[in-house]
Amino acid sequence: MTRTRYRLRWPIAAVAAAAAALGSLTAAPAGAADTGTKAAVASVPLSPALEAIRAAEATRIYGSPEERPLGERKTGLISLGDSEISGEGVGTYEAPTNGPTNWCHRSPDAAIHRTGIAADLTFNVSCSGAYTGNIRIGGSKQYADELVQSDNLAVKARNTRIKMVLLVAGANDDLQFGPVMTDCVTRYVLSQGTCEPKYAPGWQARVDALVPKVEQTVRDLRTVMRDAGYADGDYKLVVMGYPSPIGPDFRDNPNFPGKLSCGGMGYDSDTVWGRNTAVPAFERGMRRAAASTGAVYLDNSRLFHGHEVCMEDTWARGLYIDLSKPGGIDENSTRQSFHPNKSGHAAFASCLTQLYASGLREASCADVNSSGTPTLFPLAWDDVFAPLRNEATGNCLDVNASASANGTAVLGWDCHGGRNQGWWYDSARATLHTELTQDRCLDVPGAAYQAGKALIVWNCSGAANQKFVRDGATVRPAAATGLCLTQGAAKEPIRLQTCNGSANQKFA
Repeated sequence: MTRTRYRLRWPIAAVAAAAAALGSLTAAPAGAADTGTKAAVASVPLSPALEAIRAAEATRIYGSPEERPLGERKTGLISLGDSEISGEGVGTYEAPTNGPTNWCHRSPDAAIHRTGIAADLTFNVSCSGAYTGNIRIGGSKQYADELVQSDNLAVKARNTRIKMVLLVAGANDDLQFGPVMTDCVTRYVLSQGTCEPKYAPGWQARVDALVPKVEQTVRDLRTVMRDAGYADGDYKLVVMGYPSPIGPDFRDNPNFPGKLSCGGMGYDSDTVWGRNTAVPAFERGMRRAAASTGAVYLDNSRLFHGHEVCMEDTWARGLYIDLSKPGGIDENSTRQSFHPNKSGHAAFASCLTQLYASGLREASCADVNSSGTPTLFPLAWDDVFAPLRNEATGNCLDVNASASANGTAVLGWDCHGGRNQGWWYDSARATLHTELTQDRCLDVPGAAYQAGKALIVWNCSGAANQKFVRDGATVRPAAATGLCLTQGAAKEPIRLQTCNGSANQKFA
């Protein structure tokens, strides 16, 4: 049996479908919802218009229009939401979603079509530019040949046995992430000054305002599924967060071609604010929305760290101006900018596959040690980063000036709770990551294990000089356990010194 990708767009008067083979069907992962043996539960009748669409789709899938019992249906996965998950930025799009009257920009390479989750059919009904009002029950259509996304779900939930509903939404509500990014780029190009002072004061209020809208959207999707005859445990409803597409460490790319060439147009300080403040605040809001509605939550906020725009292996597209359409430059010419590229969607697909198989209610995903392959962690990033306070000075282990470029010094500094003083010890890999970015680790430069050597942060690689062990309150290089991280006088660099049990070698 093969999985077929149904990327359907439903005009009210007609039905359009496309299908292609995509690998073999395998057994459902452990812990995954499976209703293959469940008896049919009566669904709430659809409106005549939607019922006509459903019957037409059923005919295309099965050869006849009737609604089948759950156990007799093909299995399916479906993604709803906005440009982050539609495939915007990949560069290849399904007709008619590449203009001129429909700009949903659905890609055949979108994540929902590329997971390893066993399913016969995959549906991408998300649309670039969608806000929660285009998804919720009774919402508005974006284009004349589109359905409200919850209506699309209602049709597909009756024709297939949906195993996972994926929602990625919120950026186009109060946050207005696209217009903010556009403004930041414009201000850079026109030398009008940074955008952080303009948006930072009201950013958290924007996040707080969008959370209830995402919560209601999740509840509406639950209602759609119940009306289609599903119990809440018959499928996984996943809310996925957004990664940070751009950061300030692009000059560490040994092949950095300049901002113009790679599309990293923006002030450096704005990229710092986006990565360290704007995206994390958004992530915390999405996490709240998932927790309050009982949805599974996937935190991808750190997934693109090390793969941002202008990095050597980027998972996001930089500023891109499409000049191929007639009419010159307009609001649609730059819409592909700062979105996941094909590699980014492959990363999403990997994380979703791992999440589905895990049975977790909340997890985070990130690349580990620049491997290029995402790893799922059974934790929330907000819960694991913590300061390391020196017993002698009261200083905290601090990445100097909140910079994360390769070679930045690590100091003891007054504790203030900033991200440059948060650390996560990955016990499985024995590495210490700075909260600034998943891509920078505590490092003994040059693997020079000698007394007096000052510590830095460097691109995480998994090398021996980035591995440390905790021995009581001390932190020691795994390759030289007779040396300890040592704080000299207050606000001095952290150095390796021979372990002697003194207070300035103890961190808690």
